[in-house]
Amino acid sequence: MDFGLSEEQEMIVQTVRSFVENEIYPHEDLVERSGEVPAEIAMQIKKKTIDMGFYACNFDQTVGGAGLNHLEFALVERELGRGSMALTHFFGRPQNILMACEGDQRERYLFPAVRGEKMDALAMTEPDAGSDVRGMKCHAVRDGGDWLVNGTKHFISGAEHADFIIVFIATGEDETPKGPKKRITAFLVDRGTPGFTIRDGYKSVSHRGYKNMILDFDDCRLPDSQVLGAVDGGFDVMNTWLYATRITVAAMSIGRARRCFDYALNFAADRQQFGQQIGKFQGVSFQLADMITEIDAADFMTLASAWRLDQGLLANREIASAKLYATEMLARVTDAALQIHGGMGLMDDYPIERFWRDARVERIWDGTSEIQRHIISRELLRPLGA
Repeated sequence: MDFGLSEEQEMIVQTVRSFVENEIYPHEDLVERSGEVPAEIAMQIKKKTIDMGFYACNFDQTVGGAGLNHLEFALVERELGRGSMALTHFFGRPQNILMACEGDQRERYLFPAVRGEKMDALAMTEPDAGSDVRGMKCHAVRDGGDWLVNGTKHFISGAEHADFIIVFIATGEDETPKGPKKRITAFLVDRGTPGFTIRDGYKSVSHRGYKNMILDFDDCRLPDSQVLGAVDGGFDVMNTWLYATRITVAAMSIGRARRCFDYALNFAADRQQFGQQIGKFQGVSFQLADMITEIDAADFMTLASAWRLDQGLLANREIASAKLYATEMLARVTDAALQIHGGMGLMDDYPIERFWRDARVERIWDGTSEIQRHIISRELLRPLGA
């Protein structure tokens, strides 16, 4: 692995960082206070992203995307991580799983999503099925040649803006020696489909303005043309196209940690107590040393896992390690930054308390820390027959 970035990659970093600083930072206080992203601001961000040529930059050029590789896309996500998720959502990175679209689906969903004409969301989690995907109760049964869907999904990010949702639904069950095993199918569900309702979810302390929604299905009828991939092939689609989403969480955590660190570093250099800058006290300076060391370590782990994907190498363990370490690093860095700021760190005069709150969810979504540890240990033990 070459640890240096190419001139083009450096340009990607600088372009996205400048965009975040100029187009995202100015609106963060408004979103934090109101919990909403005004439609005109959302559309402004989206248009400028399209004009820059960065919208759907995670998609191949053959379908109209910018064609960034995994490493380059991780760099984009790292810089976007510096800004409010509610606002950077409109930078536009449709779900890669749309590459599984076939035939007419490409014209109805894939191409409009890449062009920014339609927005998508992904729905997997249920009230009783989070990490246990096979435990989902939202189900579809055959009815007159169509599928009749009933059940509920929750914690669905971005659904309030979505024109369609990619929904994973149980479509059968097999008996195995370990008990019943659900068969899962992915469906493309348009907003406004009869029997399909999108409603407000829960109020979260993390990422204000970046809402989670609840999806209700009540005898919602879907034709076979809405199946993404093969019937009962949801896990194949998931494992093929959602494999690298944990890199995104890790990369964004690193960007947010670096921004938080910069606040702590400057505060430690300016704030004076007992006649000198607090950064001169070992209790503070050593915290800064630990923070930057952990940030750099997480950065290298994350970029290395993305690089492995670009080389066609197995990366499941490395991706899990990056997601685990980066998200837990972010928790430690935001907490240390708040401690360095003292009482003012908890006040909304500074964004530190926001970073601290926002950091908490990163260890939960896209696979909890416990799930990442399970993946890592399984990858280590399986070759040994354990």
